[in-house]
Amino acid sequence: MYFILDLGNTNKKMAVLPAGKLRPEAFSGIDQTIESFPEISLQAVQEFTRRYPYIEACIISSVIPFPASISAWIRERFRYIEFDHNTALPVTNRYHSPGTLGKDRLAAAVAGASVYPRQHVLVINAGTAITYDIVTSGGEYIGGAISPGMQMRFRALHTFTKQLPLLTYTEIDFLTGTDTDKSVLSGVINGMTAEMEGMIAFYRKEYPEIRIILSGGDLNYFVNRLKISIFALPNIVIYGLQQILAFNDKNPL
Repeated sequence: MYFILDLGNTNKKMAVLPAGKLRPEAFSGIDQTIESFPEISLQAVQEFTRRYPYIEACIISSVIPFPASISAWIRERFRYIEFDHNTALPVTNRYHSPGTLGKDRLAAAVAGASVYPRQHVLVINAGTAITYDIVTSGGEYIGGAISPGMQMRFRALHTFTKQLPLLTYTEIDFLTGTDTDKSVLSGVINGMTAEMEGMIAFYRKEYPEIRIILSGGDLNYFVNRLKISIFALPNIVIYGLQQILAFNDKNPL
């Protein structure tokens, strides 16, 4: 078994997944082994791993400082890597500034290439930000785009104006807002939908056979709104980290 830690600014996730290369249909059935935590600690890691006695190797991806005791404890027990821009990958990274590339973007791109090998694939990760990342049919990650996510848009409208309210997602079925709340909801939700569909259309002009994957914390808000054939894959970053660990676990870590 593989132990995976994805430590983000907002969410800290721990997961245990099967070792070796994992097919996407298998991954979609084991989300119950993925847990989110508000904070990370050595005690939380110890309690989580105690439930899974057959862990062989571990990967940590973190954008935040975390206690050195965690990596020291893990290193004593499992084969271990800490994911960074120098980690070997099953795709070729063509990004011009790899040191500044978000680890979540790169892991999601690896997952996308695994779901659709030898095909052009665009991964849309709708979370704090919306990221668009493309891997070519030749297995090359070439970059993508970043735009504000849903909560960032709601908060920006409230913060940078004097009278607009701070809203959150509400299911809507209209285009034209007939009051201020509805106008904000339409602008944010319909605007994000139009942005995603527009970005997909732009990429399809360049790569007509491109495959589309949608993931992220706001996945469920948009999976049925997009009138485009997509593959929905929750927890795509966890899946990508599992694939990176499997690629590196061919040899001792």
